[in-house]
Amino acid sequence: MTAVKELTVVKDVTCPFCGVTCDDLEVHVDNGKIVVVKNACVLGKDTFLHHHEGLATPRIDGKPASIDECIEVAADILVKAKYPLIYGLDSTELHAHRKAIELAEILGANIDHTSSVCHAPSLQAVQTVGLPSCTVGEVKNRADLVIFWGCNPAEAHPRHPTRYSVTAKGMFTPMGKKDRKVIHVDVRRTPTSRMADTFIQIKPHSDYEVFSTLTALVNGHDLDVPEVGGVPLGEWRDLVELMKGAKFGILYWGMGLTMTRGKYHNIVSLVRLIQEMNRFTKFLGAPLRGHGNVVGMAQVLTWQTGYPFAVNMSRGYPRFNPGEFSVADLLGRGEIDAAFIIAADAVGNFPAKAAEHLKSIPLIAVDPKESETTKVAKVVIPVAQAAVAAPGVAYRMDHIPLPMKKVVDSPYPSDRELLDRLIARVLEKRKDGQSGRKRVAGRPRG
Repeated sequence: MTAVKELTVVKDVTCPFCGVTCDDLEVHVDNGKIVVVKNACVLGKDTFLHHHEGLATPRIDGKPASIDECIEVAADILVKAKYPLIYGLDSTELHAHRKAIELAEILGANIDHTSSVCHAPSLQAVQTVGLPSCTVGEVKNRADLVIFWGCNPAEAHPRHPTRYSVTAKGMFTPMGKKDRKVIHVDVRRTPTSRMADTFIQIKPHSDYEVFSTLTALVNGHDLDVPEVGGVPLGEWRDLVELMKGAKFGILYWGMGLTMTRGKYHNIVSLVRLIQEMNRFTKFLGAPLRGHGNVVGMAQVLTWQTGYPFAVNMSRGYPRFNPGEFSVADLLGRGEIDAAFIIAADAVGNFPAKAAEHLKSIPLIAVDPKESETTKVAKVVIPVAQAAVAAPGVAYRMDHIPLPMKKVVDSPYPSDRELLDRLIARVLEKRKDGQSGRKRVAGRPRG
């Protein structure tokens, strides 16, 4: 008789989809297949229920190959490259991050991740002026005023409002939504606007002007203008009074601030407003982060190199210079001659010029599933998906580390295991003198 596997129930599973990193999922596995996912949003459920669909296959130049053969060719490409790029890593776990940084150091490569094209301005601003912040648990338990600015958590982070910020019931907010005021500020209405008590629609690219105005009003300076950012000045006065009257306020911002005119200056102005508010009450801020472990990659890169993104290792030590070593700029200028893309779909998300350059150079794609990047890559190496088929650790958007569990098996290695094997082959080839790289002042020559 054939042995029948029993249904396995895995509790307290961490979801890898977005920066909320929900850690209360219950996953039911039947004969090696995930059949039920409880407590997750629709995005989280899809991540687990459909993880076995659209899986990548190992191949070289479009032809089937073994994992070992793929690693061998990938090592050849990276060792011979004069100015390689390692990019992605926000949809995997911390130990893979460490290994990728080790590989970048060995190769003298540029290493960057998706913060570079989303919340890099937030990281730059925090480096400049700091940030009074808190955990999502403190928001749930204490916040009586929540402001969402240039973000849409209702669609991008569906459980953030219900677990932490809008309807969540906490120690000092036992009535949930009734105990807090929710404000949404954006250039257009979104589903988040419907959750809010008040929606304020501002003109595009006016955020810096608005934050400067709010800071002036907070400090008691009146302004002789009828409107700011397309909103009557009286509405901004009302918002300031609401902020001052809160016992515990939190302002969450998104890419509506980081990817618009002003970039990191918008966030600097916002943080200074939050700092001024603390003269009157408890007020904090935090970015709403997208990918499941985007905060983790920035954390690991910072503690390993001192910098959170756009790091160059070509001189044998880490250098940081956004605009010079940022992934979109490097590719847009056509400087990179080989790319190692792991846990990200660069071709499907980059500007056209950057994506075209990726297609023109030797490209290695490491991903559990097929994507626009794997479709054009010279070498495709499938791996076990972190938090589904491989364990690890991830950072929630409020910088709290959470364990990732393995709930199903995979025939492929994890990102960490793959990088270990690749590093070993790169080191062997370097000893054999196969490196073709020559550099002067951190740039390729000849």
